[in-house]
Amino acid sequence: MQIHYLSEDNSILNHFLGQIRNINVQHDSMRFRRNIERIGEVMAYELSKGLNYRNIEIQTPLGIKKTTEIANPLVLCSILRAGLPLHLGFLNYFDSAENGFVSAYRHHPNNDDFFDILVEYQAVPNLHDKTLLLIDPMLATGQSMVAVYNKLMEKGVSKEVHIAVVIAAPQGIAYLKKHLPDNCHLWVATLDETLNAKNYIVPGLGDAGDLAYGNKL
Repeated sequence: MQIHYLSEDNSILNHFLGQIRNINVQHDSMRFRRNIERIGEVMAYELSKGLNYRNIEIQTPLGIKKTTEIANPLVLCSILRAGLPLHLGFLNYFDSAENGFVSAYRHHPNNDDFFDILVEYQAVPNLHDKTLLLIDPMLATGQSMVAVYNKLMEKGVSKEVHIAVVIAAPQGIAYLKKHLPDNCHLWVATLDETLNAKNYIVPGLGDAGDLAYGNKL
């Protein structure tokens, strides 16, 4: 798996990352969603540099201009519900992409710290021979991402797969390396230190879904 870390160089990305973590800022859910969306826009721009392009000619009012356009048929797929603001940021740039949505959550069958991943709702187009952009803000253990990837591949084997996350833990990256094909690309806005005993990212930012849309039962 090829990994791209985007926050190693100073840019406006780090400004947005700081705000989504800051407890004095993140309580404003509208601002939190907008910052996640803007992070998605920055990530989409960086990811776009690695896509395939074809040469085209455009008729302007005064002549012909040779340029390029994206050749890849793209599918944006986010994991509900936390992935929605990040999805919107990518869609702002890849506006002609098809879209998919999947639910995945930690299921605690024994009401303790043990959990498995349940993937249920899916609204996904055919993925065969397309470029899949799989989007989720947090990569903690990596189990949800792998479970969703495996379920999506039942919709057709993608030509390319790009996974985009805002905050990742080393344990999640190691899990993806072990369970996903070598030709997958992982785009990480920022890498955090570790997971705590409950498998939440530290220092992280809390629950991205709750911060964006309110507490759940």
